[in-house]
Amino acid sequence: MSPASQKTAKKRVGDDRSGQVVCLVDDDLSLRKSVSRLLESDGFAVQAFAQPREFLKFVATNSVEVAVLDIWMDEMTGMELMAHLCAKSPRTRVIFITGREDRAAEATVKQAGAYAFFLKPFDDEQFLTSVRLAVTHSFPGQKTANVPRP
Repeated sequence: MSPASQKTAKKRVGDDRSGQVVCLVDDDLSLRKSVSRLLESDGFAVQAFAQPREFLKFVATNSVEVAVLDIWMDEMTGMELMAHLCAKSPRTRVIFITGREDRAAEATVKQAGAYAFFLKPFDDEQFLTSVRLAVTHSFPGQKTANVPRP
């Protein structure tokens, strides 16, 4: 665990996020585990999904405030998943993560209303700050969060 994530692992007074669920969709098991642990260390409850279709089934019966999506997955891309998600849950804030630098994909998802975009490996504290903002702020419309790139 990086020093930044160790720092965030300490509970802060009045900072209980246990009721706030963040959904994570990534087909990479090791990444799902590490990002889930990071989010949980900051007090979030995490619903992790290996397959986009599993997540869409969940969205059909559950309210989702924030979703963290990988862009490049085998079953469907994160961009396609975001399109389905927007149709079912237009107020869900979406944060994208990707292992491939792809400026065109980044521009496309930001234009589509993504809350933030991170290139793996990303800075733990910047990522957590973005998730905290997405959970606590109202839907930003077509604007993206102004989160510095790692």
